[in-house]
Amino acid sequence: MKYIELVKIYEELEKNPSKIKKAEIIADFIKKQTDKDIQIVMMLVQGIVFPKFYGYELGIALQMMMKAISKSTGYDIKDIEEEFKSSGDLGNVVEKLTESRKQSLLVKKELELENVFDNLKQLAFIEGSGTQEKKLNLISELISSASPKEAKYVVRTILGDLRVGVAEGIIRDAIAKAFLDDSKDAKDAVEYAMNIYPDFGEIAIIAKKNGINGLKKMKIKIGQPVQVMLGEKVESVDEIIQKFGKIAAEFKYDGMRAQIHKDGEKIWIYTRRLENVTKQFPDLVKLCKECIKVKKCVVEGEVVGIDKKGQPMPFQTLSQRIQRKYDIEKMVKEIPIQINLFDVLVVEDEQVLDKPLLERRKILKEIVKEIPNKFVIARQIVTDSAKEIERFYKESIDSKQEGLFLKVIESKYVFGRRVGGWYKLKPTMETLDLAIIGALWGTGKRTGWMGSFILGCRDEKTGKFLECGMLGTGVKEKKSQENDVTFKELTEILKPLVISEKGGQVKIKPKVVISVDYQEIQKSPNYESGFALRFPRFISLRSDKSVEDVDSIERIKYLYKIQKKSKNK
Repeated sequence: MKYIELVKIYEELEKNPSKIKKAEIIADFIKKQTDKDIQIVMMLVQGIVFPKFYGYELGIALQMMMKAISKSTGYDIKDIEEEFKSSGDLGNVVEKLTESRKQSLLVKKELELENVFDNLKQLAFIEGSGTQEKKLNLISELISSASPKEAKYVVRTILGDLRVGVAEGIIRDAIAKAFLDDSKDAKDAVEYAMNIYPDFGEIAIIAKKNGINGLKKMKIKIGQPVQVMLGEKVESVDEIIQKFGKIAAEFKYDGMRAQIHKDGEKIWIYTRRLENVTKQFPDLVKLCKECIKVKKCVVEGEVVGIDKKGQPMPFQTLSQRIQRKYDIEKMVKEIPIQINLFDVLVVEDEQVLDKPLLERRKILKEIVKEIPNKFVIARQIVTDSAKEIERFYKESIDSKQEGLFLKVIESKYVFGRRVGGWYKLKPTMETLDLAIIGALWGTGKRTGWMGSFILGCRDEKTGKFLECGMLGTGVKEKKSQENDVTFKELTEILKPLVISEKGGQVKIKPKVVISVDYQEIQKSPNYESGFALRFPRFISLRSDKSVEDVDSIERIKYLYKIQKKSKNK
């Protein structure tokens, strides 16, 4: 198949804002393709070349992409920068410059889909001496061989900014439409399979060959992560007790969600975002081998950093280990960990998702040998007493944890969010998890860095991010402690995500999530959300969370109402 055929689909998707229409476009296209091409298309239509749990990154920043465009078109980098400032999209820039290309190959062949895909994958594996030059050459060769429209989407794919609006829900509906039907049962079967095994190309093939029953029979595969069950936010204990009666209250730990897979001596550790962090936690791998008594299992827990006195460290400290690629043993010594296990999904060859919560906890206790302060079962009480839960809640907060999970004792393990069964109880004036959606370049001591950051909350109805404040406090100019985050570090993280730049203001692709403290929430006509955080302060980078976890505008409205009531008392 020619790559240009997929490019035509990209253009259709970009022109059609309707989610239903997008699903139809993809469904009609994949129905006509071979199995191999279906698997490639299901990746590229999302703008990715690997399933997210693989953990591979193409590692191409804007500056390198500009060099590749310069090399393949003959235009000066300054010209490319000017075009980028006005359009905010290097895809559009390369399309325009390629149309009036100054340099071209003498012999030009049409791009094959498989060759483009293979070349994109190669970018993740180029290493050693001359890595940057090799990547630069590979990208510029692809652009040189491409038509203007093909070059546009090659560049966007490499930068992880495809801009065709295809989310997982659209992929689910497209697979159902193409190979099953448009019923709720078909969509539910696809969604279940996507949660069990987040490789949508494989799922499309199973749907094509084995139908709904084939999808429903899929089981968790040891070593491949599944989407985790998430809790809904709740405002009071009483409403949960009134609805469910006796419930299980568990500490909500301030740490990293860990999904642990064990198969004999092989251990895999994944975050809630399905990132493989096994190498970063050799101490946890060792504990799992010592303390899990069965050969095969999938268990879940929360990893927290602990200090020399056995007290929990803030997540910001632990986050240094999550991102660390070198000096691992040094970090193990400096930031020891404790895991608090709270669920089990698989034991030996049995999937236990459908067993009630308390039965799963009983199984968990049977398969684990606890080591105090190192490898333990999460703290839990089962009661219908609001007073008892309030006391337990205070104990969690006093222990420097986030609050409680309130869990329905008969609940099954259900993938995803807003599924019922688990509820989060946190302080009313809690920190907020927000996305950085823009920045201003600094002046004075902060010259050369982004000096203040525009915060965005999430509109769940539209998927948009709405401005709700500007932050410049809490980020450090110099490191005084190991877990400090500096303006320089944050600038380096955000630079590859710059969408456009005008004057001293930068628009940033929402990808980086941070925890933010604040004095109060105010109504404000200056921000799209209608609210502004007063004196927001940076607390931590939340590398364990995705933008889907960012707090919503509804949450901010609710906190504003609570704050107003408390002021009027």
